[in-house]
Amino acid sequence: MMDTKDIYFKKILVAVDDSEDSIKAFRYAVHRALKDDLGLTIVSILEENVINVYQALTKDFIHGKREDLTKHVEEYREQALAAGVKDVDVWVGAGIPGEEIVNHVIPEVKPDLLVIGAKAKKGITKMFGSQAAYMAKNSPISVLVVR
Repeated sequence: MMDTKDIYFKKILVAVDDSEDSIKAFRYAVHRALKDDLGLTIVSILEENVINVYQALTKDFIHGKREDLTKHVEEYREQALAAGVKDVDVWVGAGIPGEEIVNHVIPEVKPDLLVIGAKAKKGITKMFGSQAAYMAKNSPISVLVVR
């Protein structure tokens, strides 16, 4: 008989980017956090590889994009709190999403479960096989991929 104590989760990390799959992942994470009384951290990564050289050299552009992303992630936080999740944090980073989440966010946040959408919103990360696959393969914690 399996010991369920070994697979009990205390904190969920959910990655959001406004894609359809990401929104489904967020909804699942909120549902699971409510059902099992878990902590929830919502993460979004500013993809530096989709910013052109001119934009990268303009501090106001980067600052504006990060500020906009932070406000948007706070809106997700408010939705989770309004749904009844008690412990909700946010994390906004920059870089290649899969690498940033696996190498920096997970070690800092220390979640037990990563919930991600199969397809991202834009760029080359649009197809499963890139960022989602990277996280599923390299994550040191359990990963749930939502379609």
